[in-house]
Amino acid sequence: MTYLQLVNQIRAKKSFLCVGLDTDLKKIPQHLLAEDDPIFAFNKAIIDATAPYCVAYKPNLAFYECFGVKGWMAFEKTIKYIRENYPEQFIIADAKRGDIGNTSAMYARAFFEDLDVDALTVAPYMGEDSVAPFLTHEGKWVILLALTSNKGSHDFQLTKDDRGDRLFERVLDLSQLWGDKTQMMYVVGATQGTLLAEVRKHVPTHFLLVPGVGAQGGSLEEVCKYGMTRDCGLIVNSSRGIIYADTTERFAEVAGEKAHELQQQMAALLPFRG
Repeated sequence: MTYLQLVNQIRAKKSFLCVGLDTDLKKIPQHLLAEDDPIFAFNKAIIDATAPYCVAYKPNLAFYECFGVKGWMAFEKTIKYIRENYPEQFIIADAKRGDIGNTSAMYARAFFEDLDVDALTVAPYMGEDSVAPFLTHEGKWVILLALTSNKGSHDFQLTKDDRGDRLFERVLDLSQLWGDKTQMMYVVGATQGTLLAEVRKHVPTHFLLVPGVGAQGGSLEEVCKYGMTRDCGLIVNSSRGIIYADTTERFAEVAGEKAHELQQQMAALLPFRG
């Protein structure tokens, strides 16, 4: 998916919502456990209920890898189902890969060629040669971890060098030499609040993937105030607040309602409303 196609989807749906498919068998409705593939059964129902209100889906690989081959099969079936039934959706594999160059090249082949996702989260700690292989795939996106929403993010990301630059700022500045806004996004947590304004000083036009709205306590209004651009420039993820809003047989219906509520809030905050 290109930059323009993503922006057009946001305009058409008046939404910049990403639904996180963090499917935990301990949390899904118990009646689904009788299914041959309960992970896929849950995902399919959630996707069908939320697709009108979101522009992206983000499966977190940890929730699939923990089940070995069966988990990978559920992940692949989920990606294929989205591709075949909702081809306009932007698919993010939240896998946080990144290694020496030849290993990164294999990760890139796995996710961009075999699995055919649109984007992959990548850890930039090992530097340019660990990220570059992901940027050679046309129409695919790298989403670099920059300023995350977890408590421990301050351990490294806010540390300063001799010039007073924080590590996340160094990541933002240097990585722009590797790729532009048409192929690179950044993860910036919603709970970072006003630091989004600092991020925008370094990457004024790139898209940001923003987790942490909903269950983690991030404010959608604050994210938009400090992070939104003329083209929106945001993909805001909500996982638990949508997919686990109900654990009865109405779970998918309630998930759709929660996604619709967020979409309505987003429509009111977008720079283009007509």
